[in-house]
Amino acid sequence: MKITAVDPLLIDRYLFVQVHTDAGLVGLGESGTWGYLEASAAAVKTFAAYLAGQDPLRIEHHWQYMYRSSHFRGAAIMGAISAIDIALWDIAGKHFGVPVYQLLGGKCRDKARVYYHVFGRTTEQLVQGCIDAKARGFTAIGHLTPFLDEPHDVPYFKTHAAKISDAVETVRRYRDAVGNEVDLCIEIHRRMAPAEAVVLARGIEPFHPYFYEDPILPDNFDAMALVAQNIHIPIATGERLHTIYEFEMLLRRGAVQYVRPDVCMAGGITHSKKIAALAEAHHVGVVPHNPLSPVSTAACLQLAACIPNFALQEYPIGEDRPPKSEIVTGAPRLEDGFLVISDAPGIGVALADGAQERHPYRPRGLRTRLHADGSVIDQ
Repeated sequence: MKITAVDPLLIDRYLFVQVHTDAGLVGLGESGTWGYLEASAAAVKTFAAYLAGQDPLRIEHHWQYMYRSSHFRGAAIMGAISAIDIALWDIAGKHFGVPVYQLLGGKCRDKARVYYHVFGRTTEQLVQGCIDAKARGFTAIGHLTPFLDEPHDVPYFKTHAAKISDAVETVRRYRDAVGNEVDLCIEIHRRMAPAEAVVLARGIEPFHPYFYEDPILPDNFDAMALVAQNIHIPIATGERLHTIYEFEMLLRRGAVQYVRPDVCMAGGITHSKKIAALAEAHHVGVVPHNPLSPVSTAACLQLAACIPNFALQEYPIGEDRPPKSEIVTGAPRLEDGFLVISDAPGIGVALADGAQERHPYRPRGLRTRLHADGSVIDQ
């Protein structure tokens, strides 16, 4: 069996990759570089020239060849490698007639617990979102900010005292709304300095958050470790990291209690399995990052199925309605806050016929929020 073509497909707000073979098998993957999909698509085309004529089952070799072929790294390149890797595993599963997880040691579980996204421009909307998610059977809620999802075109300003006290009060309201039957995954989106992150973590500790996600910018592992050493709630981070080497440095410093590899950006299924093994050696759980399409969800579930330290799966809104529901067939089934792990060959999903025509590409514009003083802030 040989690879005959590697095609990047920009559909709606996603970049998919299809790998075609002379045996008629087609593999499907997705790039997680959602802010720079055009750049990632260009990297896919570069790798396609190498992959043409190759055996698609030599997945580890192809991963190493693509990653080590030049001195350059970064999100666009790693998104391309990830998408191709997922597609190659999809082919392998179809070739052997088994789900991908069966090729990685078999199932550790039959279903994966998920957390649901909650958005809102006001605290009242976010609290109601928590109540609605609980009513739908979810036992964990995420993307749950204590700072509101405010418009990027509105300059930001709050005093330190107001920022912290308002955030603590918001988390208290989340807990009061759902009781202890629902876990709260608090999303900070890198908005704080280390000192602020410590103060806020101590303030929300009584409400027992499941994790405290990306309290600071992830670039300095020592700074993340400093925060971890001074708080008593678990930190979750890793969605912006690309390699086992970065995750190893984070883990060695005790800077994380839940790693968040993005299967579509952290090297696909091949590399994410290695990240999970590193985390397992440190008694750290895995919460795969997933803000993308049902292709990403399906790939994440292959990982969730076969690792012993899986903790929780991010489940973005809209997978049961257009456009997401019209892009793929075979999307994972949700039952009582869990995604059922399919026994379909490969990753279990396929692009729907005509998806690209029905849902043309919608590029993301560049938008960054500013402070009232004109400087850039993270949100």
